[in-house]
Amino acid sequence: MATDTPFPETAPKRGSGAKRTRKAAFHLGGIALSLIVTLLGLIAITFFIGRVVPIDPALAVVGDRAPKAVYEAARVQLGLDKPLIVQFVNYVKAVATGDLGMSVSTGRPVLQDLKEVFPATLEMATLGILIGIALGVPMGVHAAARQGSWTDQIIRVVGLAGYAIPAFWLGLVGLAVFYARLQWVDGPGRVDIAYDGLVTPVTGLMLVDSLLAGETDIFFNAIGHLVLPASILGFFSLAYIARMTRSFMLDQLNQEYITTARVKGLPERVVLWRHAFRPILVPLITVCALSYAALLEGSVMIETIFSWPGIGNYLTVALLNADMAAVLGATLLIGMVFIFINKLSDALYDVLDPRAR
Repeated sequence: MATDTPFPETAPKRGSGAKRTRKAAFHLGGIALSLIVTLLGLIAITFFIGRVVPIDPALAVVGDRAPKAVYEAARVQLGLDKPLIVQFVNYVKAVATGDLGMSVSTGRPVLQDLKEVFPATLEMATLGILIGIALGVPMGVHAAARQGSWTDQIIRVVGLAGYAIPAFWLGLVGLAVFYARLQWVDGPGRVDIAYDGLVTPVTGLMLVDSLLAGETDIFFNAIGHLVLPASILGFFSLAYIARMTRSFMLDQLNQEYITTARVKGLPERVVLWRHAFRPILVPLITVCALSYAALLEGSVMIETIFSWPGIGNYLTVALLNADMAAVLGATLLIGMVFIFINKLSDALYDVLDPRAR
């Protein structure tokens, strides 16, 4: 008599769903614990470095001519009279609630300052890394495919130039040539003074906010100011990405499966991009992620030269004014960006590499 009961070998295993759920929960818990430990370590390093540098936060607040009683009152208000470990615990509690202290330079909460300056750096670094990836990856693949040719030599020289040329020199030359001489781009700043303050900040990204406001004139003016500093940052990331792509591709092109693909008569374009390029995607993601993070935290010199109101310029002013609350807050934000980008690249590994899953 026929029944609807499935055969034992085809019946689903009991508890398999619960086991997968527990495994996923443990995985997420491990990620959360790793994030917490990393953030605590970052906060600790940032805090203790800020305490060992020869800068007195209380003196920066009251000035070097303030009476001793005023100076001592400032130390008590800032909590500097307490033991170092107590200061660290109080700092962790404050950071957990979003309190990064008050900036001496601006007289405002550091968190509010960072919300205003970080989008400017994010906008410039994002365009820079897009330029670096769009040009650096094809250049690296092209150089590896034609190893030893004159094009390979030129691309390698470009890569070396990206490491050797100082950022401040290239920025000054770019302003002198493309802005002052040829007038192809606009000068320092994010927009012209006439447009400053006309767009209500929504995302903090000038290109996005100007489009949302329907201000096309401000949008194109912002592009004119952004293209040169972003291109300079893109050149430095391009040099690194092209060199690493070339190195990864050379390793793949020497594998036997590439020789087999060529013997089968596959077009060289298919061999390069479908067979040799796909295996290097995972390490290339790490290269691009590190390059992007470096642009976010390493654009101090470019922002200073171009008067770009980003986190690099903010950090420079804070250091010059001995504004330790702003310095610690900006450093902490940069470290958190590194952590986020690393975790994002790890997540992309699972998508692109089945072995990671």
